[in-house]
Amino acid sequence: MEELFNLKGKTAIITGGGRGLGKQMAIALAKAGANLVLCSRKVDACQEVCKELDEYGVKCLSIKCDVTKVGDIQKVIEKTVNTFGTIDILINNSGASWLAPFMDLPEEKWDYVLDVNTKGPFLFSQAVAKVMIPQGSGKIVNIASVLGLGGVNPEIMDTIAYNTSKGAIITFTKDLAVKLAKHNIQVNAIAPGFFPTKITQGLLEKSNHPLHAHIPAGRFGSDTDLAGPILLLTSKASDYITGHILIVDGGISALV
Repeated sequence: MEELFNLKGKTAIITGGGRGLGKQMAIALAKAGANLVLCSRKVDACQEVCKELDEYGVKCLSIKCDVTKVGDIQKVIEKTVNTFGTIDILINNSGASWLAPFMDLPEEKWDYVLDVNTKGPFLFSQAVAKVMIPQGSGKIVNIASVLGLGGVNPEIMDTIAYNTSKGAIITFTKDLAVKLAKHNIQVNAIAPGFFPTKITQGLLEKSNHPLHAHIPAGRFGSDTDLAGPILLLTSKASDYITGHILIVDGGISALV
């Protein structure tokens, strides 16, 4: 069983790896033995996480990157391959949101959210696939959201651009999984519920409803609740799982 979840010698890129869910997943993968490449527009946060990962005896790079820019992505790919020789895992975690009523949402904010949340994963997956296809293996995990599963009461979360982008990521995950399966590359997604990250904290505070009342588990996600799911989807344990959306939401999506 330990071998199924062992990531020793593997190399993982995590976008937005300097805080929140990205940091949580970086710690989980480091504990399993993976070397990490953390990239974000705010590279200082990634550098701090890399320092924290020293205690696990793995190597960690922090690289400044805007996931909507091909040039930035290519620099991450080249530095990763030059340093570690390969790319085994990609976690598309970088995200953006904007809180506004549908009728008041500015066009430029719609474009911004969709660019980061959908264009970014497309560009990064495309670049990483050029490395994974020749080596005949790889794991791509997209971070979707329970808010992308359907309509959302605006009194709970008035974020139509974010919700739309995460719904798109769910379909993108399934379609890319079909296209890359023949290359032994598994593509899956995690759809988290409400986790108090930097992106969601302000949204949670502005909600007109007590969100705990909408979560059967009675709490928000913790700083370890994604560790198991991400370890599953990045290890040999998921070699026959692809195109799957793993919902981690405390039971929200189970409500009728």
